[in-house]
Amino acid sequence: MARTPAPLDDASRAIIEQLQQDGRRPYATIGKAVGLSEAAVRQRVQKMHEQGVMQIVAVTDPAQVGFSRSAMIAITVQGDLEAVSQQLGQLPEISYLVLVTGKYDLLAECVAEDDDHLLRVTNSQIRKIPGVVSTETFIYLGLRKQTYNWGTK
Repeated sequence: MARTPAPLDDASRAIIEQLQQDGRRPYATIGKAVGLSEAAVRQRVQKMHEQGVMQIVAVTDPAQVGFSRSAMIAITVQGDLEAVSQQLGQLPEISYLVLVTGKYDLLAECVAEDDDHLLRVTNSQIRKIPGVVSTETFIYLGLRKQTYNWGTK
């Protein structure tokens, strides 16, 4: 889903960068770092959240919380790509979904309890969506890098 970027001033960018370093950083601490009051920081964070500019969540290691199998599923679609992506987006096991160019049309990250769960999601759910022509599953063997601190422009 393409969004028009929200206009961000330097203070909002600085707040985002502070939260990317530590999402639990108190608003008062952020305010001191960026030159705003605690209330002003709280308002800006709420507004950016409502606009979809950012979200503050706990990012877990799936393997540490009971999901021992993660995979990227490459999907080839015939027909309405948006309709297929909307249905895929409804699956709770899909944590990341992007439309891409090249050999595949969609990439869907799947977090599953085990291999049997991954097979059920792929075979009984994804492949049964009208328009899905084929899938190729890339099972994750290990996570080496995952960051969310790319800053702002």
